[in-house]
Amino acid sequence: MSVVGKLWLIGGTGDSVRLVQSIAKHSLPCLVTVTTSTAINLYPTHSNITIEIGKLDKEGIKQLCKRETVRGIIDASHPFAINISQQVMEFANTEGIPYLRYERPSLKQNAQAIYLDNFEDLVKGNYLKDKRVLLTVGCQALSKFKSWHKNTVLYARILPKLASLKMALNAGFAENQIIALRPPITLELERALWQQWKINLVVTKASGKQGGEDIKATVAQELDIPLIVIQRPSLTYPQQTEQMSDIIEFCYQCFQG
Repeated sequence: MSVVGKLWLIGGTGDSVRLVQSIAKHSLPCLVTVTTSTAINLYPTHSNITIEIGKLDKEGIKQLCKRETVRGIIDASHPFAINISQQVMEFANTEGIPYLRYERPSLKQNAQAIYLDNFEDLVKGNYLKDKRVLLTVGCQALSKFKSWHKNTVLYARILPKLASLKMALNAGFAENQIIALRPPITLELERALWQQWKINLVVTKASGKQGGEDIKATVAQELDIPLIVIQRPSLTYPQQTEQMSDIIEFCYQCFQG
């Protein structure tokens, strides 16, 4: 198939790896952008797949699309990475570039969990007081909990990266309050960690099965520990899907005409 230009897939999650694997099988030219060098090894090696590392701002998005003659954009970024999604949607709309959001399936709400719209509602409330809290919310959110270190015992689980460790330390977490692990985390390990630290409250994000939300809900129920789930940010996408078949159809449509 001889085509001009490329698809641009915004990656960095396990979902995006599966999408790229499928696109590679169809031999469609695709540029994948990720934010860390460790993510590169997760993607398939294929003559039609190019991978670039780095965070993009508005000007970077513009230059990338011009340089690669981007024919269509597949946004498979993390559900909480709203900045890149907002910027790309705005640019795609202005330039008339087809855009499709891949949204990982949400889990059915657990009747025993507490669902909050944002971190602000959590830190301003009284949910954390005098608790032993495990935060599985990503390193960027840890600074929001600085004011709580005097009133509760906080533990943070982060990715095993130097930048993540620095952010946790800067947010007031001591070395013995940090554990660095790369997902996926098994149910057995999840349970053991909660028991080791005598956790009696867990905070996570609504990141779906891919983010281990289902396992945390199961362990919370087993150990009778409250689970607070921060809901995904609400964005209006021009079009979105949870289906792989829709992604491939979109890819072919981008090269028509």
